[in-house]
Amino acid sequence: MNAEFGVKRNGDDNGGEAGAGGGAGSGSEPGPVHPSDGDTAAIAVVGMSCRLPGAGTVDEFWELLRAGRNEVTRLPDGTWRAALADHAGFDADFFDMSPHQAAATDPQHRLVLELGWEALESAGIAPRRLAGSATGVFVGIASDDYATLVHRAGSESGVHTATGLHRALAPNRLSYFLGLRGPSIAVDTAQSSSLVAVHLACESLRRGESTLAVVGGVHLVMADESTTAMERIGALSPDGQCHTFDARANGYVRGEGGAALVLKPLSRAIEDGDRVHCVIRGGAVNNDGGGDSLTTPHRRAQEELLRAAYTRTGTRPEDVRYVELHGTGTRAGDPVEAAALGAVLGTARAEAGVAPLAVGSVKTNVGHLEGAAGIVGLLKAALCVREGMLPPSLNYRTPHPDIPLGQLHLDVQTALEPWTEEPGRRRVAGVSSFGMGGTNAHVVLEQAPSLEAEPEPKQPGGTVPVVVSGASVKALEAGLGRLSALVGSDDGPG
Repeated sequence: MNAEFGVKRNGDDNGGEAGAGGGAGSGSEPGPVHPSDGDTAAIAVVGMSCRLPGAGTVDEFWELLRAGRNEVTRLPDGTWRAALADHAGFDADFFDMSPHQAAATDPQHRLVLELGWEALESAGIAPRRLAGSATGVFVGIASDDYATLVHRAGSESGVHTATGLHRALAPNRLSYFLGLRGPSIAVDTAQSSSLVAVHLACESLRRGESTLAVVGGVHLVMADESTTAMERIGALSPDGQCHTFDARANGYVRGEGGAALVLKPLSRAIEDGDRVHCVIRGGAVNNDGGGDSLTTPHRRAQEELLRAAYTRTGTRPEDVRYVELHGTGTRAGDPVEAAALGAVLGTARAEAGVAPLAVGSVKTNVGHLEGAAGIVGLLKAALCVREGMLPPSLNYRTPHPDIPLGQLHLDVQTALEPWTEEPGRRRVAGVSSFGMGGTNAHVVLEQAPSLEAEPEPKQPGGTVPVVVSGASVKALEAGLGRLSALVGSDDGPG
């Protein structure tokens, strides 16, 4: 979010040559690309899952984006939110939890279990077979509303209270349930948490510390206190919409849900014959390191972040066609982000004589998922890269007076359009996420390499039996419902 609040320091020039962040080495260029950076360092996205407002699956999420749907609604109490339809439903039996333990466990932990399992299944991996493997779990999680509710109710502490309310245990639950031996880390850098988690997961895979990684982010709004706190610092939009890069920008609206990805080294994914949705070339993480206030974004720091990300990945800035913005729709935050993008990417594209950099924000569709916002933005960008389409960013009508799009060589994506590239060029996108305390992250995505298609296997004639199992009647019925929907869809077997 990097909301623009607080008291300005005397003498600070936000983003200027002598501004904050200008300490030792602040003006130096990023180091040279390491010889190991290249195809061997590329990370493949081989599995995906999500639970988002208006979209319980990745396919539903893509349709939501293509259609330009806005899932933000006014709640009965008068507040605005992009709310998850059901975060209370949970199959405790499936995850070997007693009803009492499940009730004492933060629903965000439960969501991590569900998203992790579904992402692994989507990657064609039998989750139980990973027991004993160096599979890492990295989860961005920055809120603990459930603990607030429990304490407010005056509930007595029980045997599951400490483990159920401690957000550090969210990834640990998945590691424990599946018997995973890789790193299991909860990441909290405020609103940039889940994209920082992606960065850490990729680094762990490159070091060989993890052989496979499940990375995700979750965020559920359950206590009024957390919304009130954000209102009081002026972060939330009074009209309940994210007006990203628009003159009406006045704050953001909260959203709920989560997403998870399964990552592995690209070379291994190719050897294993995996479906690669897109490739993560790499990225960078830094901090504003002092500015007008703790929560004020810093243009110079964001420029340094972008230059570091593209230098380290060996990616030419002019080759980046689309950036999924942090884009919260705050009055001062949007201009800082736009200025940094223009200085690093927009200028490079202008000098190369190519079209302006297309930008957009998924927060205009599903609200700001705060600690999970980065992974949702990455999921959107990954689908854009995979599908070769750019969906619209909503709520953009009049350019922000402090964002000269033409000079910055930026263009807000307002319609569903094909992503066209010159023959032989892969699609390249960037994803940004900024934390309220100044921790910034940017990740670079690239279209998956083309592989020779294997001949389609012959489809057997007649009726084909399908076995469906479940750990409970409820789970079995849910599985049958999903299978029935798939058979009846355009993507299902005819």
